[in-house]
Amino acid sequence: MLTEPIKSVAIRTPKRLAEVAWFDDLCGGDTQYLGVLDSKRRSNYNHCRNIMLTAERMGFSNILLPTSYLVGQEVIPFAGAMGAQTSTINMLTALRTGEIFPTMLARHIATLDHILKGRLTINIINSDLPGIKESPELRYKRCSETIDILKQAWTQESIDFEGEIYQVKLSTTDPVKPYQQNGGPLLYFGGISEGSKEVCAKYCDVFLMWPEPEESIYATMQDMSDRAAKYRRQIDFGFRVHVIVRETEEEARFYAKDIMSKFDPKRFNLKERTQDHKSLGVLRQDEFRAKSTDDYLEPLLWGGIGRARSGCGAALVGTPDQILWKINRYMDMGIRAFVLSGYPLIEECEIFGKHVLPHLSTVKLSVVQGRTPAEEPTTPLTTAALR
Repeated sequence: MLTEPIKSVAIRTPKRLAEVAWFDDLCGGDTQYLGVLDSKRRSNYNHCRNIMLTAERMGFSNILLPTSYLVGQEVIPFAGAMGAQTSTINMLTALRTGEIFPTMLARHIATLDHILKGRLTINIINSDLPGIKESPELRYKRCSETIDILKQAWTQESIDFEGEIYQVKLSTTDPVKPYQQNGGPLLYFGGISEGSKEVCAKYCDVFLMWPEPEESIYATMQDMSDRAAKYRRQIDFGFRVHVIVRETEEEARFYAKDIMSKFDPKRFNLKERTQDHKSLGVLRQDEFRAKSTDDYLEPLLWGGIGRARSGCGAALVGTPDQILWKINRYMDMGIRAFVLSGYPLIEECEIFGKHVLPHLSTVKLSVVQGRTPAEEPTTPLTTAALR
């Protein structure tokens, strides 16, 4: 672990605040026991709806809506359906570039942003399209060009783009103007490959990281802060991690063992079904776990979950005070967004929301950074003159 005092890396939001998000089960996997398909918690509309409503009721600022080729809910229609049923929680919608042509993706985003009245944030995904194996270079280029076109749509009166993959010329951006102002919805992005880091440093607003020991997280943050500076930019940092909060540390550790008690990788392993289980970020988490003691990468950070699921593979395990202490260390480093989850999702959302969340100074980064307006903006879908 890092020695104190911890000095923050250069970030966009220096004020000590945190956007605390929960995770929705749009891709399946919610369960009482890892490695067991739980038919009572399948990824249908009602279950995912109840997770989001619980997160909003408990006071979370945002909720991640993930995407993958698994049984579950597709992000954009689900977010649209939940727009009228929620009023305060932001939605961090995972959108894979290449699935929708950029100008029409901009129209999807504009529609959704108006439905949510500026509560939209975007998690840019750059993985292979389902069923196709593509070169990383192609994916990074397509991702960069998509974001370039989106930014023109959100900040200019016309689109004029000539890229290697996309060529777009449109005389008006009225059909794609978002509800949010000053640059449109915030872009969150994750990935530890060189190409991913460069895309985020050049274009995105929040760099998302999976759980690793503090020294590794801090080194990544320093690297990304330096890369963004090359483009005369500053970015914020987000941390995706599971949580297990109990009255005593012994109870929390026991629960961690309990949720893995039925895991048998020879019988069933959801991890191998996901698109990212061989990504650099997942493989690096596997390496840290292999060097650990009892799967604890460092005090309070348990990597056992990574044996049974892909993506985020570790959990903060401890008492409310211990979890708060750990989150504050991350905030000292410069982390300003947390995307949390636990098994099962509704029950653990209520526990964290009751015992930890009230003790954090929480915000929405879209509000702090002036994207979500305080009053209804003038757009072609609100009160602007039609032309």
